[in-house]
Amino acid sequence: MATDDPLLYVCVRPQAGAAAAEYRSFLTATRLAPTQLDQHDLVRNPLPDHVFDRYSGFLIGGSPFNITDPDSSKNDSQRRLEFELERIAQRAAAAQTAALFTCYGIGIVTRMLGGTVSRAWPEDTGPVAIELTRNGQRDPLLGGLASRFTALTAHKEGAAEAPPGSILLATNPACPVQAYRSGDRLYATQFHPEPTTRDFTERMAVYRNDGYFAADAYDAIASRVHAASVTEPARLLRTFARSFGPAGPA
Repeated sequence: MATDDPLLYVCVRPQAGAAAAEYRSFLTATRLAPTQLDQHDLVRNPLPDHVFDRYSGFLIGGSPFNITDPDSSKNDSQRRLEFELERIAQRAAAAQTAALFTCYGIGIVTRMLGGTVSRAWPEDTGPVAIELTRNGQRDPLLGGLASRFTALTAHKEGAAEAPPGSILLATNPACPVQAYRSGDRLYATQFHPEPTTRDFTERMAVYRNDGYFAADAYDAIASRVHAASVTEPARLLRTFARSFGPAGPA
């Protein structure tokens, strides 16, 4: 559907520098102008009133948070953030908006849809191979991608099965649920679709001591990241922008 309304990038990273860099990554990947992709810091501010009337869709970034953390360890900001992300996911599942949740966000959507997220499916930091399922090859957003491509991951939790009522679109052996769709307007990816290899290594530096990889392995992992070709994931974001954002077709 054609629209003049912008998309909204929703930041769920407490680290301001990493959040600003992630927004720039989404701008580059979608090829949208800043006026076409607004940004909102959900860590520090609740969703504004009438947010669903103002924006045609939402792009949810990654986060060092994990939904599998014990509730007792979550602060008020994280609990509020999870509640507000579920609001977005519920609206998209009901086709009242469009949304693409990435990395941490896929856990929010999976739990909301009645699926199971656990620490049994982590992936090492760096490039991984992603394979589209048959449904993925026919999907409006992912169907234009290569059936097998490289993406960048770094996460401590994941899922063995797509949640009830959703359609599995992409997979790999290490973490079986790499992407799925619920309805026509709610998408979730475990991999990061937005960063270039340089973006990703700069993000790695921010989270060097956060347990995603051994700190002294940074140089070796960064070398593998820089050697990878990650052209396909950004194409997914461009298609999302054309389909649901101000770059959408008439």
